[in-house]
Amino acid sequence: MKITILYDNYVCAKGTQADWGFACLIEGLQKTILFDTGAKGDILMHNIKALNEDISKIDLIVISHNHWDHTGGLKSVLDVKSKLKVYIPFSTPMSDKDVIAETGALVLTEKQPKEILDGVYLTGEMGNEIKEQSLILNTTKGLVVITGCSHPGIVNILKQAKKIVNKKIHLVIGGFHLHRHSDKDVQHIIDEFKSLGVEQCGCSHCTGDEAIKLFSNAFAESFISMGTGKIIEIDN
Repeated sequence: MKITILYDNYVCAKGTQADWGFACLIEGLQKTILFDTGAKGDILMHNIKALNEDISKIDLIVISHNHWDHTGGLKSVLDVKSKLKVYIPFSTPMSDKDVIAETGALVLTEKQPKEILDGVYLTGEMGNEIKEQSLILNTTKGLVVITGCSHPGIVNILKQAKKIVNKKIHLVIGGFHLHRHSDKDVQHIIDEFKSLGVEQCGCSHCTGDEAIKLFSNAFAESFISMGTGKIIEIDN
């Protein structure tokens, strides 16, 4: 399985552009998944081209939550390949669902946890004010959890993942939404990661520079530096 970061606040590969937002491409499963679409379609398309990726191979899209920095590139993708399954949070306004459906895409909403492919799960809609879903990949190394912004709380998401698939967590990547948290709060969350047995971590996007430094120090060689163009390969 290969995960390629297509959109992020940071740059990893030469020729790609950074911007506030997140998107990644997951290949090597039954189907190729695009998780989130960043903030701007032109930047997403630029990065896809710069990384020699191809929209035509995308089979389905998962949107973590209905915020501009995760949905902004969706129309650009659907303009190229419209007849895709798009999983969005259950509470997404009907007007937004209709806009997606008008492109020819099949809009799917899941409130509860669901296995959408063999070994690929949605956490179900989580959170109170901001509803969000995350993606769980069941691999031979353990669970890979991919988050958008972690508005429901990154620790809550990890606990939900372990509840859905009773297995160790190998890797967590995405935005952790800690840019306004104190160092003390971030350290507490890192301690929770350790208690949950998280083996590797790659936080980015809205995590915040200071929080990323703390995670990097805590996980040392098990920390993965993120950014557009970063490729993570994991045995299925």
